[in-house]
Amino acid sequence: MRILLIGSGGREHALAVAISASPLCEALFVAPGNPGTARCGMNVAVDVADHGAVVALGRRERIDLVVIGPEAPLVAGLVDDLAAAGIRAFGPTRAAARLEGSKAFTKELAREFGIPTAAFARFTAIEPALAYLREHGAPIVIKADGLAAGKGVVVAATAGEAKAAVRDMLGGSLGAAGTEIVIEECLLGEEASFFALCDGTHAVPLGTAQDHKRAFDGDRGPNTGGMGAYSPAGLLTPDMEAAIMDRIVRPTLAGMRGRGTPFAGILYAGLMITAEGPKLIEYNVRFGDPEAQVILPRLRTDILAAMVAACDGVLDEVAISWTDHAALAVVMATKGYPGPVGTGSPIGGIEAAEAGDGVVVYQASTALRDGTLVANGGRVLAVTTLAPSLGEAAARAYEAVGRIDWPEGFYRTDIGRRALANG
Repeated sequence: MRILLIGSGGREHALAVAISASPLCEALFVAPGNPGTARCGMNVAVDVADHGAVVALGRRERIDLVVIGPEAPLVAGLVDDLAAAGIRAFGPTRAAARLEGSKAFTKELAREFGIPTAAFARFTAIEPALAYLREHGAPIVIKADGLAAGKGVVVAATAGEAKAAVRDMLGGSLGAAGTEIVIEECLLGEEASFFALCDGTHAVPLGTAQDHKRAFDGDRGPNTGGMGAYSPAGLLTPDMEAAIMDRIVRPTLAGMRGRGTPFAGILYAGLMITAEGPKLIEYNVRFGDPEAQVILPRLRTDILAAMVAACDGVLDEVAISWTDHAALAVVMATKGYPGPVGTGSPIGGIEAAEAGDGVVVYQASTALRDGTLVANGGRVLAVTTLAPSLGEAAARAYEAVGRIDWPEGFYRTDIGRRALANG
């Protein structure tokens, strides 16, 4: 098969490694890709927001399957436009991608089909939202309805923070993403990520992970896109996973199918494990980043074959298996992230880091300038290891991080530490 992978981040590098290893993969093209994906296939400089250009690329390279990594092209309907051109794609349609593209849509779906989630209310005007805050107090969560590049959720510890978030979002700071907001109760518990592969009718578990959102050790500092992750998530026991499938994933699939918008692709459930059991925080409609970097290395199943089965609607014939090993990723980011960062700082030592047992350095925001690898954004690398235990994976990952020569980078030193402390 000739595969086109859409995206340019660490998630896409992880997907490129996994897809290129499949016996089904004859050729892999990545648009636009990064220096890491170029090691797995051929990067193609295409604006993925230009669906006509993506369709033309698919036709020119005789692509058999397009795999879409990021959320924005999915929400924008790239799958629909490819299908209209007769090109098969892995991922949800525009209508099904509303599970990520609209927080309000997902909350209403959860309410309709009895999916456990936080109590909520929707607002398009500031004054009614402020009145709701006065009634419910803090802590409370404010969410922009649309895609906001990771800036659309505020967990407000005080009434003042909540009011400021409401005024900010509905005042236009997030553009169209903030024309409607969702205000919901602040759930208490521990967060975890659950991934399922879906074909519109059937769903199979694809793995679990825990992410570290805060910038600095001890879960301090601002929220980021993720400073590290590990898999599997120990708190998601087999019984808990079965409950998530029965109470959250399958009702979602049934609800979407009943609405005439069946969901096919990766369903990523962000969960809060509360005293009452797992509750849905939000859905993403693609692999997470850096979760993909720890989920994919653990899969024994050919991910490309599984994606084809999802496209063909025969996931009930697929058995997903994993290694017993644990995977852990440490994200290295440019100093100043998640605020404004400089670009162009040189990075060395990637080969030395990857010489470690079970180590892969996934590249995200990198570029080549005059043959030198440089940082090109906020989150730049995900140093990932696979080892017999989580403790060993963490030790190997940090040993590999120590071999990378990048003075302008920083990282957390405690990825996975809470899980290790809990035994």
